Amino acid sequence: MITLRDVILRRGPHILLQNVNWTIFHKQRIGVIGANGAGKTSLFSVILGELGVDAGEIEIPPKLRFAHVAQETPGIEKSAIDFVLDGDSELRTLEAKLLEAEQDNDGTLIAKLHARMGEIDAYTANARAAQLLSGLGFSHAEQQKQIKEFSGGWRVRLNLAKALMCRSDILLLDEPTNHLDLDAVIWLENWLIKYPGTLLLISHDREFLDHVVDHIVHLEHQELKLYSGNYSSFEKQRAAQILVQQAAYEKQQKHIAHLQSFVDRFKAKASKARQAQSRMKAIEKMELIDAVQIDSAFHFSFKEPDKCPTPLVKLEDAIVAYGDHIVLTDLNFSIGPKERMALLGPNGAGKSSLIKLIAGEIAPATGMRETNNGTKIGYFAQHQVDHLQLDESPLQHLKDIAENTKEQVLRTFLGSFGFVGNRVMESVNNFSGGEKSRLALALIVWQKPNLLLLDEPTNHLDMDMRHALSLALQDYQGAMILVSHDRFLVKTTVDQLLLVANGKLTPFDGDLDDYEKWLTKFRKEENITAEKPTVSKKSQRQEDAKQRELRKPYIEKIKSHEDAIKKLEQELNAIEKNLADTEIYDEKNKKSLQELLLKQSEIKKKIQSEEELWLKAISDLEKL
Repeated sequence: MITLRDVILRRGPHILLQNVNWTIFHKQRIGVIGANGAGKTSLFSVILGELGVDAGEIEIPPKLRFAHVAQETPGIEKSAIDFVLDGDSELRTLEAKLLEAEQDNDGTLIAKLHARMGEIDAYTANARAAQLLSGLGFSHAEQQKQIKEFSGGWRVRLNLAKALMCRSDILLLDEPTNHLDLDAVIWLENWLIKYPGTLLLISHDREFLDHVVDHIVHLEHQELKLYSGNYSSFEKQRAAQILVQQAAYEKQQKHIAHLQSFVDRFKAKASKARQAQSRMKAIEKMELIDAVQIDSAFHFSFKEPDKCPTPLVKLEDAIVAYGDHIVLTDLNFSIGPKERMALLGPNGAGKSSLIKLIAGEIAPATGMRETNNGTKIGYFAQHQVDHLQLDESPLQHLKDIAENTKEQVLRTFLGSFGFVGNRVMESVNNFSGGEKSRLALALIVWQKPNLLLLDEPTNHLDMDMRHALSLALQDYQGAMILVSHDRFLVKTTVDQLLLVANGKLTPFDGDLDDYEKWLTKFRKEENITAEKPTVSKKSQRQEDAKQRELRKPYIEKIKSHEDAIKKLEQELNAIEKNLADTEIYDEKNKKSLQELLLKQSEIKKKIQSEEELWLKAISDLEKL
């Protein structure tokens, strides 16, 4: 249980949190929400002990184990899987102590260390780390790559995997779905649902919050309010509170107006002066109810395109390939005016490559890509912010593409994306990731495209901006192709789902819930092979005989490991029978006890090793 009492937190001269009182109970699953800059990340830093409070106190149990995602990952020469294993600090400590004990030939300590490693499932650590990496989109080959070989976005995933590897009592995640695709988000969601500890989660993803948390903490106007239920429940509760508050405010304003009217009429009249003074004091003593302020800083819309020719883009027998590696084949596809599509598909299937092809960023290896003369594409890529000029201001960026437009018009337009006052003149280099994403979107919106290609447009955007984007896209009069891990955005803005999988692009018959089921089935199928051609019975018999010959050594290997496991289990049973005898724990039998414990630990380790080899042999046989 963590308790905050009368906490005040400042950032420079600005107060982020004022008189916060909050108790975090064991196994609560709390979504922390609020506008960018409200203090969510700073609150996490306070709980982690990285930032002190300006007033008040925070109580944290001394033995509480925390896990959180590091902000940076250095480009070191260590494999991805070893880096993730470092997340289990006790495992690494035990491994170091065991190595030292083996060098010193300390049998008693070796036995104790092996016993503890068994308690923490140390012998399955590699498999668990590999499972985490696989869920987050790393192939088996990539798990062996050096950290320095990965880009920034993939290093963020590695930090996330390392945090999940840590055996913790409380897990703090700050916008973990940024840099993830939909597949990884669904996998993470399912992992977090099973997490046994306390969860604190900062997120701007409504669907993700709905599925994972059972409480919401809302940071607004320097206050922290706790709501029971998921995000949808919070929205309903807050809407009801707003209605009550607004009704109370209006009622109070009418009452004040009535009292003030009496004062204004009779304050100069001697016979009524006392009553007027009494009413003035009543007004002064009132605890004023604030008017509700729920307006978002973002109000923008896409202007209607000048024209929408048909088709906007057409692909015929197109192939996407990088060198000899073919990603997508047989692409026959066209998009017409006002068509709204979302691309689904497993990680690495080619969704971003397809959008690049449609955008003209890459050319088809074979086949044809055609665009109509009137096609005007607005393309937002995952790394669109990298194309901004860091030394220029938002106003200068807009001037570059809006020549002969009055500055006030440009300022008003930028204001609808949250860039107001002097902010429009500041260098982009000082902007946050969310501000850069907003600016990149603003530049696209200004150009009135008739075809929008959006590849993960919500990364770094807060809830208000995501909502504004959803509303703007709903009213958009052009065509759109969307790739997004934000299921709320997909559900509210598109009317067609396309599946990119197995090198093909096909219509997806179903909704996002159906896609999750499809994805679960897809992951279970380790190998997807083309349908075998029809062969003669003779050829089939020859092929069967060949397969039996190929399978024979694997079957023998499996039998060998099974026999070894059976023999080791018999030895282990005999040792455990001896350990069940109370006499073995007498002082005179201390040496025998140590030998038995050491032998027990060694046999358990051998069994574990044999089981892993047995599983690998079965896997190799299945692949064959």
